[in-house]
Amino acid sequence: MKRIEFLIRLWQHPIYRKILWFNGLLFALVLGGAAGYMLLEHWSFFDSLYMTIITLATIGYGETHPLDTVGKIFTMILILFGSGIMVYSVTGFITSLLEGDLRKALRKMTMERAISDLSDHIIVCGNSQTGQYAIAELLKARQKFVVIDMDPLRLEKLESPNVYCIQGDATHEDTLRQAGIERAAGLISTLHHDADNLFVVLTARDLNPKLRIIAKAVEESSLKKLRQVGADSVVMPNFIGGLRMVSEMVRPSVVTFLDMMLGVAERSVRVEELQIPSGSPVIGKTLGDLHILHEPDVSLVAVLPANGSGHRFNPPAQTALAALDTLILIGDAERIASLNKRLGIRV
Repeated sequence: MKRIEFLIRLWQHPIYRKILWFNGLLFALVLGGAAGYMLLEHWSFFDSLYMTIITLATIGYGETHPLDTVGKIFTMILILFGSGIMVYSVTGFITSLLEGDLRKALRKMTMERAISDLSDHIIVCGNSQTGQYAIAELLKARQKFVVIDMDPLRLEKLESPNVYCIQGDATHEDTLRQAGIERAAGLISTLHHDADNLFVVLTARDLNPKLRIIAKAVEESSLKKLRQVGADSVVMPNFIGGLRMVSEMVRPSVVTFLDMMLGVAERSVRVEELQIPSGSPVIGKTLGDLHILHEPDVSLVAVLPANGSGHRFNPPAQTALAALDTLILIGDAERIASLNKRLGIRV
């Protein structure tokens, strides 16, 4: 079924329709020429087809059979009009190849098909400066995501097998549906204007009520509005930048440590959260039983119970785990991924 849908979208693409048009003209020309010789000269189909091809190709071979006056007139018409159609079709096809339209169209269709198979992914709206940092971090974290932006040049810079892109307006419902918002786990809106981010949040929340939405805000007055329309969290880059500058001044060692966790430094140290799914084999077991407190290069900072009673910082080994509890860890990203795999907990 998906293959049929892919072929339908392929046919609807203007580049492929243009190529089919060029090929269709050539095919119709050859068949028309063969049919003309069969009707006018009463030749066999093979002889008529052979005569048509050598005439259009201007190879200069002799006539397959002697032609009468009507046949010669038809041959002249075929040469005059057929050669022009043939040159037009071949030139158009080659131009499409040289300009890269065919490659771009095929890549776009392949990407659309790959996006249709995604689930539990993240949608990034806007390849702005903030969005670029978000995309880089998602790549480091090996997350599945789709980028939406209106500027094709900005999307071309992201060209990579691990980056799926959609050119379009993220404020439009159809564009968000194309990015698979109904199947997505989260959305990050980093558009330049707060009004656009507001509209994206409003539309996204309506399309997927379970979606986790993080939005960017420039003006402080937009914070409340973004939360009111459905944003789970709002980030103000200017506000964070100001805090960072003061922190660099008064607590530089702390900033260096935070940079290391955020991946700004070369070491891949991360702060991660691991939520225990229902039915997990670790439910009911203690931290001591699972040896989490002694995992190399990983420190368990806190446990957030599912009942919302608040973070338990530096939890003891006797702490038993329950379904939907969340573990907050600091450590090497590879080590945390290994721990996640060993415990069967989804990041």
